[in-house]
Amino acid sequence: MSKKTMRAVEALQEAQKIAFAPYIFQATISLRKLGIMDFIFNSKNGATLKEIALGTSVSEYGVGVLLEIAESSDIVLINKDSKYELTKIGYFLAFDNTVNVNINFNNDICYKGLYHLNDSILNGKAEGLKELGNWDTIYEGLSKLTPQQNKSWFEFDHYYSDYVFKDALEVVFKRNPKLIFDVGANTGKFAITCCEFNEDVKVKMVDLSGQLNVALANAKKNGFENRIEGHEIDWLSENPQIPTGADIIWMSQFLDCFSKDEIVKILSVCANSMDKNSELFIMETFTDRQKFDNAKFILEATSLYFTTMANGNSKMYKASEFMTLIDKAGLYLVEDINQIGENHTILICKKK
Repeated sequence: MSKKTMRAVEALQEAQKIAFAPYIFQATISLRKLGIMDFIFNSKNGATLKEIALGTSVSEYGVGVLLEIAESSDIVLINKDSKYELTKIGYFLAFDNTVNVNINFNNDICYKGLYHLNDSILNGKAEGLKELGNWDTIYEGLSKLTPQQNKSWFEFDHYYSDYVFKDALEVVFKRNPKLIFDVGANTGKFAITCCEFNEDVKVKMVDLSGQLNVALANAKKNGFENRIEGHEIDWLSENPQIPTGADIIWMSQFLDCFSKDEIVKILSVCANSMDKNSELFIMETFTDRQKFDNAKFILEATSLYFTTMANGNSKMYKASEFMTLIDKAGLYLVEDINQIGENHTILICKKK
């Protein structure tokens, strides 16, 4: 329905849903955790309140209050036999992989911290991060998260990048690189995938010490310790440097972790390490390159994670914003490849 033609009573209903959105979100978490959604889905022709309570070992009161808000939120419906069934919305909340990754990330990483969004906006700092640990940025604490937090963070991070690696590697290895710098290596997945894809390439992972230790251990576990090495760096330090000699400098969903000024600084450092034949690959999910409104919405919501939990000054950017930053850093665009894996763009740059 067009927002312009929405009736006042419908607009008020949507406004009230926003006012009580935390209740709907946490009720959904409980419906999932307590097995209520699974029980309803697995019950032929739906299930009564009493059947659900018995089948899940949850009190009728508990099941009842959850299902009442779920019905009002179009997550469940009551059929002609007075039994509960999942709606299409309920089905996706219970079983869609993308929704599952997003729910776990928001519940385990972001939910408590989002209370501090207003202070984060005013102070330019990730004021919600204190709900997870005493760090300046979340990247310092990734190796110190609880097992559940660690799982949810990395599943979210990898979900929006790993599936495009195959398509991205086809682009990367058209250049026949011998040495790749993987900037922002995380767990080393991209570096390992490169070595699996091409038997001659070597990769230098560039990251913070905590993440680098994890990534190097994973490289060794996969038998690539002779082809994958690390370079420790803190991009927010006064004078970060990277080695020379890379054929390709690769950054996948890395620069969105920094402010515009910091991005220019990082790209300038990379440009200084490049020669006339080196290329810098930037792979991002840009908000102005999405085919579907749903994807754009997820990216723009993720920006608030960066504001409140990650660092307080970065976001998911538009491709048009990156063009200016690339130019400021002493680079120029040689190729713009859109719709890599549907949602991603690769910008290939050279030194001016």
